Amino acid sequence: ALTVRFITRRFIGDYDPTLEMIYRHVAVIDGEMVHFEILDTAGEEDSLQIEEKIKWGDGFAVVYSVTDRCSFDEVMRLCFLINHLHASPKRSGAAEQPPVVIVGNKKDLQFDRMVSTEDGENLSKALKIPFYEIS
Repeated sequence: ALTVRFITRRFIGDYDPTLEMIYRHVAVIDGEMVHFEILDTAGEEDSLQIEEKIKWGDGFAVVYSVTDRCSFDEVMRLCFLINHLHASPKRSGAAEQPPVVIVGNKKDLQFDRMVSTEDGENLSKALKIPFYEIS
């Protein structure tokens, strides 16, 4: 839903989070045309699948739900895996780490919240990665 909102500027209420999709989008950022290929993963996968997808990416939004503590608990592991795989000497042209942000989603669901904003901020500071909370 986050990806579709970015591309279409509209919120969709009916979304199947178990479908993996690749979205293509062109946007003008700082006066330049930027071509995006966004892989919206389906969530749970085995470690080989996750590694291949991380190797595919040039930038990452690691998204968790503030209503799901388990999704938050995966953030640190995924950030370390991104760092490890992109630091590998086998990766051609990888002079520096890719951009990564941590995103806490479903901020509007305050009564169902299991992860505090402070938890997200503390993890962000520990990993030195920007953090945003959104709805």
